[in-house]
Amino acid sequence: MSAATDRACAVAEAPVDVDRLRALAAEGAETLGWEASAEEVIAWVGEHFSVEDLAVACSMADAVVPSLVADQFPGVDVLFLETGYHFTETLATRDEVARQLDVTVVDVTPKLSVAEQDAAHGKDLFASDPAACCRMRKVEPLNDALAGYRVWFSGVRREEAPTRLNTPLVTFDEAHGLIKVNPLATWRHEDLVDHSARRRLPVNLLRDNGYPSIGCKPCTRPVAPGEDPRAGRWSGSGKIECGIHTAAATES
Repeated sequence: MSAATDRACAVAEAPVDVDRLRALAAEGAETLGWEASAEEVIAWVGEHFSVEDLAVACSMADAVVPSLVADQFPGVDVLFLETGYHFTETLATRDEVARQLDVTVVDVTPKLSVAEQDAAHGKDLFASDPAACCRMRKVEPLNDALAGYRVWFSGVRREEAPTRLNTPLVTFDEAHGLIKVNPLATWRHEDLVDHSARRRLPVNLLRDNGYPSIGCKPCTRPVAPGEDPRAGRWSGSGKIECGIHTAAATES
């Protein structure tokens, strides 16, 4: 996580005006409403911020959000949570995103390696306590990485899960103290497929092999026809979110 950590330390000297960001988020939500296009949402961000203020969080299931943001903010930082448990296909997609798009991919890594976590908390924590594993390998590293930014973009869509039905296009993320932008909130899966094909964007090969939602390899299985798209995540555990977007679920 060195690149993200270095950035956070460098920006720490410039205090964040949380009240201003909160007010801007409210203004953006009112201005954009509920159905603005992704391009309009990103353009609104451009009226108030520069590329240095922005980060895109990307799971590398596809490259839609990085491509859309990079269209208006070339060189934007794309944060990839390198948990140590990813599919080979996901890592290959990350490499293609870095190669093909005008973005800066930043690997965000946990404090402990997989081996160190096994030694400290027991082998395969993802099986015994998936919430703790996600917290240490995803939530906490992203919290640290976002400290150097004012705005972060996610690929959250309303159709993905019941917890995401009320996702706004723009909101203030109280958990991280910055603006969260969800430019694809209104999109359906078919929109992702069409956009990726039209722009010839990198797409995770697992998407065409029964994985509509892709997370860490030990906690993701293929989804049967007719199943909920996120049924393959933490299957059988009752868990449906890693925790990154849960804090915003009540507001989004």
